[in-house]
Amino acid sequence: MSQPSAAVLARQRRRLAARRKDLSTSSSRYASRSAWTSAWQAIGLAGADGNRDGQFTAQVREKAAFVDPLKLVGHELGSLRSSIKQLLGSGHPALDTIAKYYFQAEGKHVRPLIVLLMSQAMNGLSPVYEERRQTAISTAHSPGGAQGINEPLSPSDILNDYNPDESESIPSATHGAILPTQRRLAEITEMIHVASLLHDDVIDEANMRRNAPSAPSLFGNKLSILAGDFLLARASVALSRLGSNEAVELVASVLANLVEGEVMQMKGASSGSRMSPELFEHYMQKTYLKTASLIAKSARATAILGGAGTRQGWPEGEYIKDLAYSYGRNLGIAFQLVDDMLDYTAQDSILGKPGQGADLKLGLATAPALLAWEEFPEMGELIKRKFEHDGDIDLAKHLVGKSSGLARTASLAAEYAATAKGALARLPDSEAQRNDVRRSAMHERAHTLHILVSSPAIATSGLAVGHVASQLSDRARLSL
Repeated sequence: MSQPSAAVLARQRRRLAARRKDLSTSSSRYASRSAWTSAWQAIGLAGADGNRDGQFTAQVREKAAFVDPLKLVGHELGSLRSSIKQLLGSGHPALDTIAKYYFQAEGKHVRPLIVLLMSQAMNGLSPVYEERRQTAISTAHSPGGAQGINEPLSPSDILNDYNPDESESIPSATHGAILPTQRRLAEITEMIHVASLLHDDVIDEANMRRNAPSAPSLFGNKLSILAGDFLLARASVALSRLGSNEAVELVASVLANLVEGEVMQMKGASSGSRMSPELFEHYMQKTYLKTASLIAKSARATAILGGAGTRQGWPEGEYIKDLAYSYGRNLGIAFQLVDDMLDYTAQDSILGKPGQGADLKLGLATAPALLAWEEFPEMGELIKRKFEHDGDIDLAKHLVGKSSGLARTASLAAEYAATAKGALARLPDSEAQRNDVRRSAMHERAHTLHILVSSPAIATSGLAVGHVASQLSDRARLSL
């Protein structure tokens, strides 16, 4: 096959750049002052006319038909925890117990759910997908096969990594449209996420996690940190066996992002005398690194494992991967914005972790507080001293409640959710979708977020996140 000329490649690059323009694929939403100002004006609209409930809630509720994503990927999610435990076995009893501790309780599994739904939504867009699926079925021990992803690349005696729980049995490659490598990626994303929880609970001195005592409170800080490191190590080994250098590079870079985001959160930005674009940009960049990076890059890796970019025209394959990344990035940021609002409204018993000002107790100023600062200059002094004085936390919560901070944060979350929704809308149709062009409305993926909120403004963005993820559920359904 002849290589394209330099002129053709240049045209392809221009075409791809034009299509990428509206996707917000950079790590920072506010890469330029004009873009930042536009978004700042957008969140300023919330509450401008006294309607702090926003209009999005009413728009979403008009479309009340829901598609349950668990009906699409419930089989895979059902075996997720047991499969992960098999990957985490250790010959040392204490390490074995701590590494698996957070997998005892049922979590939300948002990240693996997105990977599995993205797999079903995007598989079939590449001409090599069906070939990969058939290879996984017929050649179980191939690199992409059902057993191949469990087999070491180096001699076991050299690896010296004994896992007493490792099983020869993993989910069949014939179930549904999801490839074995994509199922394993879903497990890897949850392992990385739980490792970050172990580390976060040490840093935050958290006593509770998922309505149970946190790992540090039971096992101590040192063992909890080591258990988190162990999860990351096992996730890295599993990642290396997926057979895709590009996917490995993407997900491995998440580990650096998590550390960078944590350092940004700990150090904070140098506070000025008033709220500034730079301070909010620091918060948004931290949000991408700590939360959205894993969702975004695993979504892109999902498309890669499904064959996106292989035997396709270069711009088409790259654009599909960009769409997957844009969806994950924007949904991830929306998800974190909602989570930051819940810190001001939801009860600890409902969240399963400390709420009601937990961020303030850690000295953290998230979007609601930063936006409240614009209306109440006294918030700036509280932020500068990290809410350390007696009465600071109660005063900060009072100022946030008086301000439009929650409504404006909800508006921003809805904007990011809408951008994620737009990325899905640009995906080309697979053959299955050409034969069935029906579109159901949405599934309330963010059900937990939605039912917990006590503010209509927060319910607005909770529904926004639910709407976006539901569209992915619908697309995955049509791809079956």
